[in-house]
Amino acid sequence: MRTPSLKGAARSATALLAATAMAAAVAACSPPEKKSEADSTGAATATSAADLGGLDALVTAAKKEGQLNVIALPPDWANYGEIIKAFGDKYGIKVNSAQPDGSSQDEINAADQLKGQDSAPDVFDLGGAVATANVAKFAPYKVSTFADVPDALKDAGGAWVNDYGGYMSIGYDSSKVPAPTSVADLLKPEYKGKVALNGDPTQAGAAFSGVVMASLGSGGSADDIAPGVDFFAQLKKAGNFLPVDPTSATVESGQTPVVFDWDYLNVAQGAKLTGKVQWKTIVPANAVVGSYYVQAISKDAPHPAAARLWEEFLYSDAGQNLWLKGGARPVRAEAMEKAGTIDATAYAALPKAEGTPVFLTDAQTTKAKDYLSANWAKAIG
Repeated sequence: MRTPSLKGAARSATALLAATAMAAAVAACSPPEKKSEADSTGAATATSAADLGGLDALVTAAKKEGQLNVIALPPDWANYGEIIKAFGDKYGIKVNSAQPDGSSQDEINAADQLKGQDSAPDVFDLGGAVATANVAKFAPYKVSTFADVPDALKDAGGAWVNDYGGYMSIGYDSSKVPAPTSVADLLKPEYKGKVALNGDPTQAGAAFSGVVMASLGSGGSADDIAPGVDFFAQLKKAGNFLPVDPTSATVESGQTPVVFDWDYLNVAQGAKLTGKVQWKTIVPANAVVGSYYVQAISKDAPHPAAARLWEEFLYSDAGQNLWLKGGARPVRAEAMEKAGTIDATAYAALPKAEGTPVFLTDAQTTKAKDYLSANWAKAIG
């Protein structure tokens, strides 16, 4: 579970962009600049492993650099702790993880402030809005499995690629409340004083999407989140809304037995508290709100070969399955399922989602944010 200072919440509501909207926005940007002078291995200008002579040559160059700088990757977020360890163990490369509680904007700020230094970030893991605004800072690179990623979920030139995502969900302690099957169920007396939203939706991405999910489940749409705000007003009036930011401690203690959050975070919560809490996760039918994060390489990466090898690892079957193990939905899932390389057990364990997922466009996100700014405090105040 995330507090507003952590990645899930700190990445603001503007991070919730449709991949297609991002593609359109990036198309309007000028191509990312390449470094004017190549490093000794040529990795800084390599747009694929083939440019360096193949994957083995990339591995050799990355090992020679010996280090990789990542930023804003909480170890319990989408299984990043295990991913970082697996990469380091596989290649003998030291991974320096800075600001694990940082936001997408913190990543960009660090790249600007540390430019030219060995401690600058090599790679980024960003929300869509921040990524769209900073494409000029990315080095184009196509991993070996680039073709497996749907066209709408990547820049055609490889400047950025969606990596993992999830759907907004309802997590609940089945020992304390009945299983909800819809957003509307939470208005029932059985949920009095039990429903928490992960953060303030005017500031926190997870909470923002929770309101959008409530809107879809209450007759609204991505273009009209008023029903979602009205839902929370009704929830408060019924005495069911709990104005507490959920954490692992509040879930374990029973203070927050129902939580709106991303499915991979709710699933991870259940795994973490196995034996302590009977935590389950559902994605309400026909109220499926989705979001992907974005992976990119810094054009000023101090370890350009290691940065590219990191991307190769993340988009390999091993890397994608490690995200899946953390409850996140890897971007290559469909291709891996067809190839028989996906972790079938972990894939089957994901919360089921019925209906077409909704990904907000930039314009829809801005409109929703404006509505929340004007109406949220009045609705739950």
